[in-house]
Amino acid sequence: MGTEQTLAVKQAGDAVSFEVRVVPRASRTALKGVSDGALKVSLTAPPVDGAANAALCDFVAATLDVPRRTVEIAHGERSKRKTVRVLGMDAATLSAKIAAALAP
Repeated sequence: MGTEQTLAVKQAGDAVSFEVRVVPRASRTALKGVSDGALKVSLTAPPVDGAANAALCDFVAATLDVPRRTVEIAHGERSKRKTVRVLGMDAATLSAKIAAALAP
């Protein structure tokens, strides 16, 4: 079905960051895969008053099994393409957890 895409993860000190492409107002919140180095995430929340951003941070924290306070949107708060930063995690751990969450 094609080559598997890999998530582009950047390590900076004790934090990692990665790109996310968000699809708001979806029928369910879910990981949809990786495309062009970015994680694709569908969210049921609308892109109004920061609801989708909050839902994204909650979903990423739950998926990675980390406290919500360690997940933040570093760039792109008003865009469908965002940079998410996770504090206290290394790139290898992040990649492994995302791969496990995407596994069928």
